[in-house]
Parts: sequence; structure tokens; C-alpha cells
Amino acid sequence: MPIPKDPKVLVGLDTSDDAGVYQLTDDIALVQTVDFFTPIVDDPFTFGQIAVANALSDVYAMGGVPLTGMNLVAFPIKTLSPSILKEILLGGLPKMKEAGVALVGGHSIEDPEIKYGLAVTGLIHPQKILTNAKAKVGDKLVLTKALGTGIIATALKGQMASEEAVQKIVESMVTLNKTASEQMKKFGAHACTDITGFGFIGHALEMATASQVGMVVRAKAVSVFPEAMEYAKSGLIPGGAYSNRDFFSCRVEMDSGVPPLLADILYDPQTSGGLLISLPSSEAERLVAILKKEGLIHSCILGEVVGEHPGKIQLL
Repeated sequence: MPIPKDPKVLVGLDTSDDAGVYQLTDDIALVQTVDFFTPIVDDPFTFGQIAVANALSDVYAMGGVPLTGMNLVAFPIKTLSPSILKEILLGGLPKMKEAGVALVGGHSIEDPEIKYGLAVTGLIHPQKILTNAKAKVGDKLVLTKALGTGIIATALKGQMASEEAVQKIVESMVTLNKTASEQMKKFGAHACTDITGFGFIGHALEMATASQVGMVVRAKAVSVFPEAMEYAKSGLIPGGAYSNRDFFSCRVEMDSGVPPLLADILYDPQTSGGLLISLPSSEAERLVAILKKEGLIHSCILGEVVGEHPGKIQLL
């Protein structure tokens, strides 16, 4: 589409970044994003927490600080109790408070299917934006959360997920990417994106393409929820994972030694996933150590940025 150009738009649609950035002054730019989705868990309060953490993640991925949020609500008010909606909104509030985000309004519509999320506005210095387009050859790649939430959520919908597995993904999904964002900036991160609906492979490829680099990813170094492997073995793989594979696999060179089930998890669409960070090789181990100390125990170094095969991933 003929998108109007504006010199104040520092990050727009060109690089498939997580949020837009609009410059106000020499020192201040707005970071703006919006995200909402249908329930991924049964408990309304927990769903509210996850939806807010997920929406805020895009600002954290840019290196920004979220300031305000506006609720986006779709709800079947004629068929479900308003108390359910109240619980969803109550779930979101403590996550906003944890992030230092002020709720300033919102919009709701009647809809047969529940949906909830936020429009978020944050701030960043125009010279300190972390896009997905600045990964550098020689960088290490760090992931801050385990993969497999989509597969376990699919098992939950089929009433086949254990309470322990559900608790693990809930704990992961409600965890803000605030700490990871703050720490990656201290260690000189060059590029970042968060892992959500396109799965690890899809979002990593967006970074590789935008940065015009290649990536070598060691599949067995990736943190994965063990239960996700178990449920994938039983065929409990969401349709989005197959869509991601169909769309992205042409740019992935997969070694024959990579277990097929592990490859499925790398394509698994995530909700409120972790940050994928590209940073100087010398800083990667220190960053992971700090993140684990801060409670992000699944943080891992999973590969590096290379000059060969730009826009593609070598999966070893």
C-alpha cells in the first residue's frame, strides 16, 4: 500500500519491527504498539495478566519504557456474566502496576468471542532504539524464555495438559520482559525482537532479513518446556506451527541431526514469549548469568550471527 512517508517516523513498517517509533524532540521519541487475542487459559484473571504482559513486550523489545495503556475489549455481554470481564480486567491491572504503566482508557465492543489486550505508548531516546535490523556478524544470540507455550496450550484445550505443565507456561507468560530489556541495554545489545505468533524461527528470520545477516542456531541449546516435547510427540501441535513451517522453512537449512519434534517447537507460535537478543559475543555469557540470577532461569545462548546466507537460518 502507498504508506505516506514522515521523517519523524523512525521505525515504521519497513522492517517488521515489534513497535513503531515516532520522534518528538532530539531526546524523546514515542514507542507505540497494540496487541490483543482470545483466551489462552481458562482462568479469566490469568488471561488478563498474560494479555497485558504480551502487549507490553513489544515496547520492551524496542528498548523502550512503557508509560500508558488503553484496554481493548471484545466480550459477549448477552451470553456471559460481566463478572468474567471484570476478572479479566482485574488481572491486567497488577501487571500494569508492575510495569509502571498508567491505564488511561480503552474501548469495548460486543463480540461472540472474548478478546483482550492493550494499546501501549512508551518512551525511548531516538539514538537508543533497539530494532530487529541491527544484528551484527559475530554477535551471539540469547533467548530469555523457554519455548513450547503454544503446544502446551493446545494440550490444555484438549484437556490433556498436566497442571504442572500449565503452571509452567502461565508463570512464563505472565512474566514481564522488563528485566530482560533493562539488562540487555546494559550489555550493549545490537538488536532485539520478542518471540510471539510467528514462533522462534519466524521472528529470528525477521531479524536476519532486516539486518541482512545469516544465523546459525543450535537447536539443542534452545530452552524448551519438557512437556512440550511430550505433547508434540502425541500430535498436539497448533495449526499456527504448521503455517509457520509452510511459510518460513524455505529459508531454513536444517541439519539431519535435528530431532523433528524439536523443529516443531521452534516453529510453535508463542504467547508472551521471551526476547531474542543479538549482542556482542564477549557479553553474552555475562548477560545470561545476570538474567538467570534475576529469575529468568531459561535464558540461554543458542547461536550466533554470521555473514553467510543473509536472511536465512542454519539449524544445527
